[in-house]
Amino acid sequence: MVDTVSINIRPATFGEFDAIWPLIAEAVNAADTYPFDPRMNKDEAFTAWMETPHATYVAEADGEVLGTYYLKPNQPALGAHVCNAGYIVARAARGQGLGRAMCKHSLEAARVLGYQAMQYNLVVATNTVAVKLWQECGFSIIGLLPKAFRHRHLGLVDAYVMYQWIGEDE
Repeated sequence: MVDTVSINIRPATFGEFDAIWPLIAEAVNAADTYPFDPRMNKDEAFTAWMETPHATYVAEADGEVLGTYYLKPNQPALGAHVCNAGYIVARAARGQGLGRAMCKHSLEAARVLGYQAMQYNLVVATNTVAVKLWQECGFSIIGLLPKAFRHRHLGLVDAYVMYQWIGEDE
């Protein structure tokens, strides 16, 4: 059982990628929530998770990495005030509040980094736990993408675009 009080969420370092990689490999290989190629190798994952994002974070307890997330601009230039985020929780730590803690942390981190909104571009509709969690964290479903995700077991399934304004109202 993960004690979310003892969780430390902080910026990840490149040197910690060996602890992050198994979480990514597990999530990507499942082919049920992430659009990355299930055959993604460690170097490709390093680029996608550590180099491309604006910031990457880890959630740890007792020195063990149990979760990770990244923040990056959703679009270039005139759309760069909206960020995108991706989260992974270790299978053994799921259902214990870590995803919620990382989401709340990411919203504040995004504000600090100067973002004014957060958008999830492809939330797989069959991932009902995540959809419900994101809604509880203030996100709205703003779009339906019919048959946009190729689920390993279910075939083509719908996905949602989810959004939350986090900036000051103008």
